[in-house]
Amino acid sequence: MRLRSKIHLYSSVLFAAVIILMNVSIYAMFWRISTNSELMRAEAEAVTAAAGLREAADTAAMRDLLRAYVPLDGMIGIVDAHGSAEGRVTSAGEPGLSRWQLHFTEERQVRTVHFEGRSFSYASIPVIWSGGEVANIQVMQSMEAASDNLRVLGRVLTAVTLLALLPVFLSSWLLGRLVMRPIQAMTSTMRDIRGSGSFRRLKQQEGTRDELAQMGETFNSMIEQLENNYDKQKSFVSNASHELKTPLTVIESYASLLLRRGKERPELLEESLQAIHSEAVRMKEMTEQLLLLARPKEQWQVSLGQVELGAAAEESAQAFRSAYDRAISVRLPELPVTAWSDAAKLKQLLFILLDNARKYSEDEITVTVAERKGGGAELRVTDRGIGIPKDELPKVFDRFYRVDQSRTRSIGGTGLGLSLGKELAEAIGAELTLESVEGLGTTAVVAFSAKSNPHRLSYSHKSKKEEGKR
Repeated sequence: MRLRSKIHLYSSVLFAAVIILMNVSIYAMFWRISTNSELMRAEAEAVTAAAGLREAADTAAMRDLLRAYVPLDGMIGIVDAHGSAEGRVTSAGEPGLSRWQLHFTEERQVRTVHFEGRSFSYASIPVIWSGGEVANIQVMQSMEAASDNLRVLGRVLTAVTLLALLPVFLSSWLLGRLVMRPIQAMTSTMRDIRGSGSFRRLKQQEGTRDELAQMGETFNSMIEQLENNYDKQKSFVSNASHELKTPLTVIESYASLLLRRGKERPELLEESLQAIHSEAVRMKEMTEQLLLLARPKEQWQVSLGQVELGAAAEESAQAFRSAYDRAISVRLPELPVTAWSDAAKLKQLLFILLDNARKYSEDEITVTVAERKGGGAELRVTDRGIGIPKDELPKVFDRFYRVDQSRTRSIGGTGLGLSLGKELAEAIGAELTLESVEGLGTTAVVAFSAKSNPHRLSYSHKSKKEEGKR
């Protein structure tokens, strides 16, 4: 069953049930009021008749006295303690009540009775005569008038119920259309997106702030995010294809050159092998970075714990001094500075930052460890290279983005380092930012919060203490 039909059916049944229940309650309440009124009237007439009969019992014939108090549509009778009827009078309209069997009761009774398929109000009042005898004054009165009124009320309520169901069904149908309109628009938009491959957004009505409007806004935000991710993915695939194609072309060219002239010109062998090796190393580095970026963050296996930043900085700097014979100074505070991080991932992040500084600066590189104002700690990697223009700084963390698009390949790099560094910093609970002045140099800042908590991070982390227990 479609959602619109469900809304129509459920709301119609609910409203119909409410209307029927309300009308049944009205009918039941009116029936109770009418019945109680008839019983009270029969009791009042029985009490009045009992008082009058007791005062005039010695002066007039009993039958004549009863005729004075008989109801217009009922009967009045007297029965003694032995169950013998001392008198009975019925109205002209109810001669059949003469067949009603009178019974003596010691207690007062007021109730509804049924006789020959009809309803009567019945009242029995004990009376003590002047001679000390006990008798019952019993009054029966037809409830036909009240029953007629109840039948009329029942017909009216039934007609009202049937008439009310029509707008109920109509309103539930309109409600279903109103609720389904934005959902149908969303479904139609999804189909258009799937069929055309282009991203579309829902048209929102101005001034509407209900849940359906919020759902439409959420849908548009989701489409915008999907479009941005699609554009980034498209650009990423294009750039990755281009970046991988270039080293493969170089390798193929030198291999072809060796096949054609390697035997005739041995001097080409060393040049070709160096170029092939360089491009192979670059392609391997790029592939590893691409695989790491493509891997879900939950699979990064980040292990958080207290890390001494000075030791991590000195270890990374020493590795680069040995590998590249570069001057790298490390500035440390008097007291050790620790932060909640992952030692291996922090070292990988420092390698990326030091490698960037090495490529774009020939002067000394400085690594500084310091405490931050207001709490926390930071690592700063500073070079005195070409710097980055101010308007380019927000883009340097995009994948494959290069500030100098025309730089020579001798510098190296894939445009993935800072993007990977940004994600590594987020994984270890830090924040990576760049400060740069064009022509003077660049400083990469890795900031650690004073309130770093591994349980607040979005990745599946395990502390070193937990690792040591296994």
